[in-house]
Amino acid sequence: MVRSHGWQPDVLGRGYEQLTLPLADDSEGEVVATLVRRRGLPLELPGHGPAHGIDVLYVHGWSDYFFQTHLADYWHDKGARFFALDLRKYGRSLRPHQTPGFVTDLGEYDEDIEAALAAMGHSPHDDLGGRSLVLMGHSTGGLTMSLWAARHPHRTRGVVLNSAWLEFQASAIGRQAITPLTRAEARLNPRAPMPNVDLGFYTRAVSKAAGEGEWEYDDAWRPVRGFPVHPAWLSAIFSGQARVAAGLDIQAPVLSMMSDRSTIAPRWSTAMRSSDSVLVVDDIAARSLKLGGTVTVARVPGALHDVFLSAPPAREAAMAAITRWLSGYAPN
Repeated sequence: MVRSHGWQPDVLGRGYEQLTLPLADDSEGEVVATLVRRRGLPLELPGHGPAHGIDVLYVHGWSDYFFQTHLADYWHDKGARFFALDLRKYGRSLRPHQTPGFVTDLGEYDEDIEAALAAMGHSPHDDLGGRSLVLMGHSTGGLTMSLWAARHPHRTRGVVLNSAWLEFQASAIGRQAITPLTRAEARLNPRAPMPNVDLGFYTRAVSKAAGEGEWEYDDAWRPVRGFPVHPAWLSAIFSGQARVAAGLDIQAPVLSMMSDRSTIAPRWSTAMRSSDSVLVVDDIAARSLKLGGTVTVARVPGALHDVFLSAPPAREAAMAAITRWLSGYAPN
């Protein structure tokens, strides 16, 4: 197992630090996760700000890592302390000997999340003087954090989801039809390569280098057409989505955000600049109601799959939605 050497300067530059979190070895060898924090005290004075007294833990999606500093700035400006977790085999945590993003059960991430929470002072035995924990997840990270919150009902005071991958793009019927074949292949050849259905349109919509978007990031950590998909990983996703479909009963208030429309097509369309070209947002909105008893669904006009990588009006609307949600459910 590798050893952590304390907080170090992060690739995001001034104002950000990273902490390597050693985890138990798996079949591929050494495993780590990486916690990133925005330095500096929250801008809001004590007792003020809708997020005063809150610590936020953000988890990225598939073929992704944390680089959205403007999201950290938003939470910081509202009075929260912001942390982001690069899960095992992603981004800062990806090692040369590893299959990118590969797990066989989303529950494996419990170790990553617990290590991050311990570093933040949110282990079950910590007392932070009343500081509250809000979980935030994008896409696959949203699915992962939803499942974790349901399994640990008293650990978080709120969950914010950004286009969480709560249902398969081909609908529940498609997922149920494919699941037996996927499980069989996962048993026989868990790391077999599967056809890549990502045509790179989402990358085109967000990447400055691709000419359509405004964002710059590391293509090795966020490839143009995503990491290769494997049967065991997809089987883990289907199992998680099936649990959502059956109902999770998250006890904390949930805010589930997504675009107001999807554009999923075999050819590039300019509509992909202002819609979700990855998931079927109507299905995600419907599945959100299965998460718990207190769920707010916010449809963001003109948003991309990652609503915080959208054009300024959409991402400002998403941040305004969080602020409104905090006004009613802020866990202070």
